[in-house]
This record gives sequence, C-alpha cells and structure tokens, in this order.
Amino acid sequence: MEHDTAGDPITGLKWSRRTTQKISNELGRIGIQVSPSTVCRILKSMGFSLRSNRKSISDATSPERNEQFEYIAQLRESYAQAGYPIISVDTKKKELVGLFKNTGSSWGRQSIPVNDHDFRSQADGIAVPYGVYELLRNRGHVFVGTSFETAEFAADSIARWWRYAKNDYANPKRLLILADGGGGNGARSRAWKAFVQTRLADPYNIPVTICHYPPGTSKWNPIEHRLFSEISKNWQGKPLDSYQTIMNYIRTTTTATGLEVRARLVKKAYQKGIKISDAQFSQLSMQRHTTLPKWNYTLSPRKM
Repeated sequence: MEHDTAGDPITGLKWSRRTTQKISNELGRIGIQVSPSTVCRILKSMGFSLRSNRKSISDATSPERNEQFEYIAQLRESYAQAGYPIISVDTKKKELVGLFKNTGSSWGRQSIPVNDHDFRSQADGIAVPYGVYELLRNRGHVFVGTSFETAEFAADSIARWWRYAKNDYANPKRLLILADGGGGNGARSRAWKAFVQTRLADPYNIPVTICHYPPGTSKWNPIEHRLFSEISKNWQGKPLDSYQTIMNYIRTTTTATGLEVRARLVKKAYQKGIKISDAQFSQLSMQRHTTLPKWNYTLSPRKM
C-alpha cells in the first residue's frame, strides 16, 4: 500500500489509487479476511476519502493575460458609460437530440429510461447552441443550430440578435463583443472576421470591436457563468429528446437576478472549412488595436 498512497501535506487528506475490492483481496492473501465495505469504513477513519481531479490550476504566468483582462475591463467600462451595447458570445456544448443520459439529477417519482449508449447514429440530430448574452440588460439569446459550429453560424447568430435588439439601445452606434479565443469565433480565424464584416458591420453600418479572452480563460467569459451554467442547471438530469424540448428548457431558464432567455431554432445547413483568401482578407476594414492586436481589433463598415 505504501507506494499506492499519497496525501496533501496542507490538509492532511490521503488517497490511494487502489479500489476497496483490490485492498480487500490483498489483505485476504496475507490471511486477513475483510469485506470491501469494511475497508471503506477503515479508510475513512484513517483520513482517506474519494477524490476526483479538480481543474483549479490556471496558467497565470503570461504577462499578456493580465494585460488583456485589464484592457477588456477598460473597454467594458467606457462602453457601458456611453450606453453602447456589450455582448458576450460563445458556443455551448453540443448535445445529441434523443433519449440520451443527461448529466445531473432532477426530482421525480421514477427515473426516466434512456439509451444505454450515446451513439450519434441513434440521435435524431445534434443541437449546436450559440449564445449571445447582453451584459447591460441581463438578457440571453440562444440560437440552436442543427449542423456545425462554424464562423458563419456564429456571425449569423449575432446578426440575427442585432436585427431586433438594436432598437432596445438608446445609443446603438458601436458594439463590443467579448469572445473566447477558439471555436467558430476564434481569434485566429479569418472566416470569423470576414463574416462579421459582411453579416454585421457592413449591412448595419456599425463598428464592431472584438476582444478575445486569452487561451485557457474561457470561464471568465461572462456568458459561461451568467447564461450557460444556468441553462445546464435547468435541464440537468433530463433527456433532451427533441429540439422543442431543448428550446423549452432554454426559454424557461431564469435566475433570482432577473435573467431572461430567448431561443430560436436555426435549420440552415452550414458548410465547414470555408477559406478566406489573402485577397479577400485584405479587403476587410479591420483595425487592430495597439494593445495586444492579436486579441483586439475593430471591424468598421465599408462604404458600399
């Protein structure tokens, strides 16, 4: 057991990589008969406990990380004071549509039977939820795609939101988007920038400033803890057996702070792997900021 035991020198907690059954078998070989349940009680009395890995170590060594957080905070403050809209965007985890196990538990008189395996071939489809969260209004919008997570889908979703949300702002002259560094709205994606230009900045004649969170810091993106986590809690333990069920759970998500959520199903089939040539990219009206230009830039409307 010595080489299979470890512990925390601060808290005093200990753990073993062996199961109670294996420990029981080992003891049996040396003439000590004890059941796995008794082993469990003894381990607890000795300070052992069941533990799982916890993601709590973050990479804070890069000076650019704090600089980017400070820059985002400055822009958020200036946009809020001017009354400009600020949104946080991201794609939530994709979900299989059908009778599949959903993480968590919920109250009920009996459990809901679901498939014993999560095979894509058994699904009625796939749900790709792209979210737009309005920081100044505590309002969420989720566009549930049925094909792929792409830059075009991300830009289209924001454009769909802006089409009717722009009238809710007294000063809709500029837009600030806070996004993760990867996925459909990735910081290095040419297609993302091109589609924001053609689907949002140009047709609505609005300068769009985009700030990306550094790699490994997506949990600080407001949409993650203000919208997506609440949706997950609302449908935990319940199979997402249809697109309508998914839409209903999203729309009925609320919080004590007054969160409102709207949802829309997007049936358009998006194409993966769209490439933007050097010539096309050079035509964008994009100005990179002096502060960390790889993560901060503005797309201005072009005169058509």
